[in-house]
Amino acid sequence: MTPGARNLITDVPGLRVGNAEDFSVKTGVSVLVGDVPFTAGVHVMGGAPGTRETDLLAPDKTVEQVDALVLSGGSAFGLDAASGVADGLRDMGRGFDVGGMTVPIVPGAILFDLLNGGDKGWAENPYKGLGRAALAAAGDQFDLGTVGAGTGATTAQLKGGLGSASVVLPNGVTVGALVAVNALGSAIVGDGPEFWAAPWEVDEEFGGLGVAKAYPDAHLPVTKLGSHQNTTIGIVATDAALTQAQCTRLATAAHDGYARALVPSHTPMDGDLIFAASTGAKPLGEPVSETLMLGHAAAICMARAIARGVHAAVAAPGDPFPAWASRFG
Repeated sequence: MTPGARNLITDVPGLRVGNAEDFSVKTGVSVLVGDVPFTAGVHVMGGAPGTRETDLLAPDKTVEQVDALVLSGGSAFGLDAASGVADGLRDMGRGFDVGGMTVPIVPGAILFDLLNGGDKGWAENPYKGLGRAALAAAGDQFDLGTVGAGTGATTAQLKGGLGSASVVLPNGVTVGALVAVNALGSAIVGDGPEFWAAPWEVDEEFGGLGVAKAYPDAHLPVTKLGSHQNTTIGIVATDAALTQAQCTRLATAAHDGYARALVPSHTPMDGDLIFAASTGAKPLGEPVSETLMLGHAAAICMARAIARGVHAAVAAPGDPFPAWASRFG
């Protein structure tokens, strides 16, 4: 199987991604928006999540579709990014109609990047503006690495970043992933440079180094010990027609990608979360077997996206950790 044309989550037709950054603060926002509302689900496996509007994504809730999904830095301050996105969507006439009032539905999640060397002495919370700017920048093509919600992200011993990947399945369905990698654990094996996600790499998309030649004791993971500067947040998306319950299952399965690419993952100090999105363009022919394939593909895309995000990060003054490219070239 091969990636889509861009090897990005926007290979799923009808979806766009926008990024906005403040490099002095070392933070940013990423927005996934659909041409039309899309069905969404969510699953949280980390012990320290920060979220907005995730309760309404449960399969028993009334509103089944959303207008956008937001990934943001800033810890709890970053939850305001979704407000900026909602304002921008309302200006476009987008949202759920409630008695003639238009209410954009914008779930979001945040990561902790407040201790990464950036200037956090803002006079006014910058995230609402960053959210609106990210929405305005939404398009089919976008950069990876030190951009958007991955701008200030870190891992155990390297800078994190924004990653994405896609695959086109034999039935013609596309699956994509978008992730801001800000993990307590490590994306590389031991001292590197090889990635834990290496077995699933496609076309040398994160360096083509192959699997590690030697492995450390897996019972002694490399982490930012004593740190609470964590949380990896992501989105998996497909053009397969899924219900809200099936989206929830897709998000759950995609967490395997975190475990394949980050060691350790889902810790008590991470707020690891994945949204899932379905544009509904392609009905499933065999729901049981095809949803199994979708979940597996989503996990692999997520693992690849994590490695791509770390691989693409670039160094900046004041960084607490080196970028992969600076350390390994």
